[in-house]
Amino acid sequence: MSSKHQSVRDYIAARQAGDADRASQIAQEVAARFTTRTTDGSEAAEIAVASMTIPLGTSA
Repeated sequence: MSSKHQSVRDYIAARQAGDADRASQIAQEVAARFTTRTTDGSEAAEIAVASMTIPLGTSA
């Protein structure tokens, strides 16, 4: 999954690395931007799709 949003790419990388805390932090930041309407919603939609399709890896 590719994205124009750096936050989504970071979220995917965190999930693949097994860093649930970082992934959660990124998702919360994106949700806050969506809530305050500083994003058009595509960023939040991509995070939602990634959360359902990218498995949480195991941290080493």
